[in-house]
Amino acid sequence: MSKRSADVSDEQNAALKAGERPVVDAPPDEVGEFEDEYEDEFESEDEVLEAGVDGRPDAEREEEEKDAMEVDKQTFIPGRTKLAPGEVLSPDPSTYDMLHTLSTPWPCLSFDIVRDSLGDNRKTYPATVYAVTGTQAEGRRAKENELMVLKLSGMSKMDKEDGMDSDSDSDSDDDSEAILEHKSIPLGSTTNRIRAHQTPNQSGDYSKPPQTITATMLENSQVVIHDVTPHLTSFDVPGTILPPSANKPLSTLRMHKSEGYALDWSPLQPLGKLLTGDNDGLIYVTTRTEGGGWVTDTRPFTGHLSSVEELQWSPNEKNVFASASSDGSVKVWDVRSKSRKPAVDVKVSNTDVNVMSWSNQTFHLLATGADDGQWAVWDLRHWKPNAAGSQTTASPVASFDFHREPVTSIEWHPTDDSVVAVGSADNTVTLWDLAVELDEEENREAGMQEVPPQLLFVHYTESVKEIHWQAQMPGTIMATGGAGFGVFKTISV
Repeated sequence: MSKRSADVSDEQNAALKAGERPVVDAPPDEVGEFEDEYEDEFESEDEVLEAGVDGRPDAEREEEEKDAMEVDKQTFIPGRTKLAPGEVLSPDPSTYDMLHTLSTPWPCLSFDIVRDSLGDNRKTYPATVYAVTGTQAEGRRAKENELMVLKLSGMSKMDKEDGMDSDSDSDSDDDSEAILEHKSIPLGSTTNRIRAHQTPNQSGDYSKPPQTITATMLENSQVVIHDVTPHLTSFDVPGTILPPSANKPLSTLRMHKSEGYALDWSPLQPLGKLLTGDNDGLIYVTTRTEGGGWVTDTRPFTGHLSSVEELQWSPNEKNVFASASSDGSVKVWDVRSKSRKPAVDVKVSNTDVNVMSWSNQTFHLLATGADDGQWAVWDLRHWKPNAAGSQTTASPVASFDFHREPVTSIEWHPTDDSVVAVGSADNTVTLWDLAVELDEEENREAGMQEVPPQLLFVHYTESVKEIHWQAQMPGTIMATGGAGFGVFKTISV
């Protein structure tokens, strides 16, 4: 599947729209002999001024120039509009509040944002983000793979085209360059998926920061759990040298016989409860004990006919989780079930269901993204328990057939249950507002039949693999792809 490789093809280096404008390398003007064709046509200077410098009335000339500008600003639609030879895409500064790109030694297939102590609802600049990721080193150099703990700082507010920003609330010079710091933990295998979880400090000292642990699913089918708290705190103490013991895993889980890409920590189990799913369709639950050990239930949850692509714990019921699979289904499970069979089994796509996101604001809403480029929103209240293990069908409350390549990532806005971010193999991150309505007639009159009115913004990033909102910085998104990491905030969200 396309989401499992960060390789970038020539065709993937193409496209975008709102927030990106085609730029044409035009040939230089040809210089030749000047001829004033109106030399003898006008009798006085006043008559020349009235007619305009090219001999036509100003109104006529301005109308023609306006029409030409409208052509230049036509909407670029991913997967449909083709760039002409010599055209490239560049960001439109007026559509961003912040835009930064940062590279790592190897592409990173997956990452997660770590909650920090810098405060919520942050709107000042320069901005700082903490994250964890795992690398995808090539072939023979696979043993160089590592878990990277990142600190991205010095990210300034976007300079507008005129170089001025009257609304800037920056606390320092906007022209400062962003800084990427990292601490590395050797892994020896490619990271397929990584997720972070924060627990109360195990020492009972509440003056200390919470413990941050990570679970990493590796290509070799192992799941490794690390405590990255020392790595995070070392960023704030220059010169800190961590002992080798800081890189040692808390636990290495070996129950999977095939590699996997599905991984999620329960938000309702403070100590740590982990879901993992593999390409054999098996799902395991691993729980952290009061003593700090890790226990995996050896009885897997079974029912999928193909690989488990995504797992999500319910945001409000600690014993419930959902799974999405390349068999085209989403299943809802109860960990207390002795049968280890799904309570609800719904066919949602005729292709692989690659990704899924459970709303943290409206608990009965679930979003899915599929291999055919479609993504949809489902109301779980309409999903009925299946009888005798049978699979049911349901209709989505919203469905969008905009992307022409697989959906590789999807996530609800952390505080607005009408906004969704979608990453696609068409090299774009799209932002959607489900609350927007526009009738078909208005859409036709606007000449935007191919662009859903709910589409707020399109951001270009090569071979995008995973996206996440930074919940403490409203409207800020981080994405990873073939060209590295991007952090941006638009004026539309």
